[in-house]
Amino acid sequence: MEKEEHERFRDSIGTVTPEGKRSWVYPKKPDGRLYKYRQWVSYFLLAILFTAPFLKINGNQFLMFNVLERRFNIFGTIFWPQDFYLFVLMMLIGVVFVVLFTVAFGRIFCGWICPQTIFMEMVFRRIEYWIEGDRGKQIRLDKQQWNAEKIRKKTTKWFVFFLISFLIANVFLAYLIGSDRLLLYIEEGPQAHLSTLISLLLFTGVFYFVFAWFREQVCIIACPYGRLQGVLLDNKSIVVAYDHKRGEKEAGRAKFRKNEDREASGKGDCIDCFQCVQVCPTGIDIRNGTQLECVNCTACIDACNHMMDAVDLPQGLIRYASEENIEKQKKFRFTPRIKGYAAVLFILVTVLSGMLFLRSDVEANILRLPGQLYEHKDGNIISNVYTFKLINKTSVDYDNVKFEIKSHPGTIHTVKGKSMRIPPNGMAEGTLFVEINQAALENEKDKIVIEVYNGEQLIETTGTTFLGPRSYH
Repeated sequence: MEKEEHERFRDSIGTVTPEGKRSWVYPKKPDGRLYKYRQWVSYFLLAILFTAPFLKINGNQFLMFNVLERRFNIFGTIFWPQDFYLFVLMMLIGVVFVVLFTVAFGRIFCGWICPQTIFMEMVFRRIEYWIEGDRGKQIRLDKQQWNAEKIRKKTTKWFVFFLISFLIANVFLAYLIGSDRLLLYIEEGPQAHLSTLISLLLFTGVFYFVFAWFREQVCIIACPYGRLQGVLLDNKSIVVAYDHKRGEKEAGRAKFRKNEDREASGKGDCIDCFQCVQVCPTGIDIRNGTQLECVNCTACIDACNHMMDAVDLPQGLIRYASEENIEKQKKFRFTPRIKGYAAVLFILVTVLSGMLFLRSDVEANILRLPGQLYEHKDGNIISNVYTFKLINKTSVDYDNVKFEIKSHPGTIHTVKGKSMRIPPNGMAEGTLFVEINQAALENEKDKIVIEVYNGEQLIETTGTTFLGPRSYH
């Protein structure tokens, strides 16, 4: 019978009944040393999440991901569309970092750092415990008829969930459009920005749906990271694991009986109390081994340690360990796979560091005006017309910007005059004319180098093509 239960469990996810219906999870309120650590980590990350869009460094938002305008602020540094390759490289480093930690320590990111888990377990479930009570009270409340008590508790919970979802949507909007613009929209009122309000309510609806109904299904069904476990984990990875050697022994697990000599009877240390199952936020039995639903939240570790203390048995029946450690008592070591991922991560970080170091403060793009040929002028002068765009990636105000041609003897004239201004974190664009004596040209298309100065300070060097008549040298 036990074998059949085990096989049926492995054939389906833990939140689906044999009839194919959803089995609602009512996790018991966790408590213990690791849960307190998780609380501190979660509240610290929540503080960063809610304050980052409103913090500024040198006038720049600390974190902003303005996808519509393709402008990203990371740690107060602005990345423009021209820096998109840097942003992609940062994302790639993040993915490799998570993969490396998964290979070494399992799905620890999900249980300790993932925003979905933090919001679900540390915000919404705690509100649920506060309003509806712990596991037993929640089950009884859902089973009872709709009376005044049930209506009051459910309505209060749903209303609070909606308010928090609306707050989260506003914070995410601050990441997308900028906190200054969001505060301006709030000051001007919703009537002046109906389209933004509608978008905000749609995001609120999504967050409310996820945290009020979909809940742990995000981790089990929607999140692709859970599926990666099967590829990334091996018997050397550190995961939240049940020590079946100690828990089962020769006679298997059994209920605890007072004054019983379990060691003499051959019974394992697992007293079959099901506390690890009842406290699990994804509804699994960790004693069935590593499963894709497990998010390494450590709630089962705290629950098991508490029961071990109660029956005077050693802690650690459920703990962070590898299969190899449980089976062969081998300690954790760096495997070739871990070393390989670490080497890739080191290379990517080194490349990114070099690119950031070489990244110019001002980016200049000078392009010939499409469809325009060269023009002859007096004194055997050839003139080409260009469009330019100068992007200031700093908070410095460049107020005396001018162009000089370095590769050929010649002059540059801009429509804006001899000098121009590039505002901090802004750009300047316009038209310029490059004039070179025909005698200095070697080909029909000469590569020319143009330097950009702010006063006497060289701030950027760029190149473009100069068209002239066919050379007769």
